[in-house]
Amino acid sequence: MSTVVVTGGTRGIGLGVARALLARGHRVAVCGTDVERIEKMRAELPETALVAPADVTDRDQVQALWDAASERFGRIDVWINNAGISHARAPLWELPAAQARKVLETNLLGAINGSAVAIAGMSTTGGHVWNMEGLGSDGRIVSGLATYGASKRAVTYLTEALAKEVPTGVSVGLLSPGMVVTDLLTHGYADPAELAEARKVFNILADRVETVAPWLAERAVSRTRNGAHVRWLSTPKVAGRFLMAPFRHRDLFTE
Repeated sequence: MSTVVVTGGTRGIGLGVARALLARGHRVAVCGTDVERIEKMRAELPETALVAPADVTDRDQVQALWDAASERFGRIDVWINNAGISHARAPLWELPAAQARKVLETNLLGAINGSAVAIAGMSTTGGHVWNMEGLGSDGRIVSGLATYGASKRAVTYLTEALAKEVPTGVSVGLLSPGMVVTDLLTHGYADPAELAEARKVFNILADRVETVAPWLAERAVSRTRNGAHVRWLSTPKVAGRFLMAPFRHRDLFTE
């Protein structure tokens, strides 16, 4: 049984991973910034879960999350920097500065803060840190998402750099969930026609949280070698799905 911290774990893929870990008998701490959401998760998740408020852009709050999880569970084995947000789809020069700053601070500074706190805490006990990839991590460019993509590209670099400097006994790696049907995937489409076109691709390549999260959770606690790169949506899987698309109807956006 492992103890795992998941930042941004009160919704979306983070919550899905947390639920899957709990179902497998692991102890889990999650954090978020939405007070109502935090209270809801405290009521829904089992006693083996710690649900705490923490803004990953503030290192003191991230440290407080580590301290609370350590006090509750003892040793922390795995830390997952999952917290992330996107922004409205717009050319960079039209994106409000506040939105750009929030995305960079949450996605990149949040991963830096989480990595720094977790690696320091694990330096005497050992452990593994995962950073979550997203659109842009592999260099793929989507119009209107320059800031988000740049933040995720930077997270990949950050992780690869950390793999060369972590202390003995500590390891880092990348989790790549692929396209997951959450509010993050469809966020920012102002044009309904554009969203309809995007959904055609999503229905080929994307998956629901309940499909991807258990797969990621299992590997998050079992593939903890330094420099590990766990990808749900591999290149062969992408090719196979496009090949089968004319014969396979999927609609991920209806219940």
